[in-house]
Amino acid sequence: MAGWNWSKNIEYKARELAHPTSIDELAELVAAASTGKALGTRHSFNRIADSAAGLQISTASLDLSVSVDRETMTATVPGGWTYGEVAACLHAEGVALPNMGSLPHISVAGGTATGTHGSGNTNQILAAAISGIELVTADGSVRSFDRSSPELPALAVGLGAFGIITQVTLEVEPSYLMRQDLYRNTTWGHVLENLDEVLASAYSVNLHCHYGVDEFRTIWQKSRIAVDGSGEPVDVEVPDIAWGAERWDTIAIEGDRLNPATIPGPWHERLPHFTPQGEPSARGDELQTEYFVGRSDAVAALEALRRMGDDIDPHLRGSEIRSVKGDGLWLSPCVGRDCLSIGFTWNKHPEEVEALLPKIEEALRPFAPTPHWGKLFAMERAELLDRFRRLDDFFTLAHALDPAGTFSNEFLQRLSGEQDAAD
Repeated sequence: MAGWNWSKNIEYKARELAHPTSIDELAELVAAASTGKALGTRHSFNRIADSAAGLQISTASLDLSVSVDRETMTATVPGGWTYGEVAACLHAEGVALPNMGSLPHISVAGGTATGTHGSGNTNQILAAAISGIELVTADGSVRSFDRSSPELPALAVGLGAFGIITQVTLEVEPSYLMRQDLYRNTTWGHVLENLDEVLASAYSVNLHCHYGVDEFRTIWQKSRIAVDGSGEPVDVEVPDIAWGAERWDTIAIEGDRLNPATIPGPWHERLPHFTPQGEPSARGDELQTEYFVGRSDAVAALEALRRMGDDIDPHLRGSEIRSVKGDGLWLSPCVGRDCLSIGFTWNKHPEEVEALLPKIEEALRPFAPTPHWGKLFAMERAELLDRFRRLDDFFTLAHALDPAGTFSNEFLQRLSGEQDAAD
């Protein structure tokens, strides 16, 4: 049995979990399976990775490694490795990713396939860094797609619909240093009045809050740091007060769970909030939801949620607000527009959260919200089809690569309309 997801709100239905150690073994497994899905680091909160009564496959044990091409400034990495594992290898090679998510614990294939992102006005979702994908398709064939392939914008955020991803080629750049600065205890009024300025104040900015109170919890800046001729970080003046918030000069935050503040460090030890060795987020005792709205609607959308604060906060551990640059990937939550992402980490109140999500989506509907594919949402196909204009093209391509529906499941059938047709 495949067991549970990370937060234990989903018990997978698959009868078997395989751990192939070679591409040939993986190809044989896929070719022989009637249904199958890749299972990454289990950090999805819905059934996107479920395989009904079929086979789930982990690629974490494949005999693969990281390779860097300095001529093209790309790195080919194992899809089943975590971002933390990949980032450590890249840093050792003197190169870096332009962005990372909050958690280094998620797999590269799973994180990109669900639209996961970091933060920053100039930073796109993680899948936008993909310049190539290798995957095993339903007949056991190993296929590669690159920037010259018209399919790549669909495969980059592929929801597991096309095959089992083995390797991903990512754009990289020279390694760099960063510093985190944490500001605490301002008000919603200060933040909303200066939201554009706040979000533009660093390379990556993360805001943490509740909605039914006047106080605003934290503004978390992640800034790239210049170095001098000997490679030492250049000192810069960091204000003690910003937008009514006080700078917290504590270096260690929550022991070894969160990356340190104040002092410069390597990119892979500052871009994520959490350390690879520490338990992330609420240690799994949580549910998660995330919606994206256009940046031009950011203040209005947040004000709409503020009006729901008394309904939201009793079930909310915390909310994280970030900016994300738009892209052209078919099922990216930021396709065609720069976005504000609004993430909710819920207490484990499944019934209450399930009842609350349609109300939140209704409040955000004027701003055309899109969901994070790996988290909880209530939107049905008709609304999603209006937001993702290539949704039907996506499933046409999925059927071409997987005509028997080997990689389909209830989640994908709901998105494609197959489930409605069967009902």
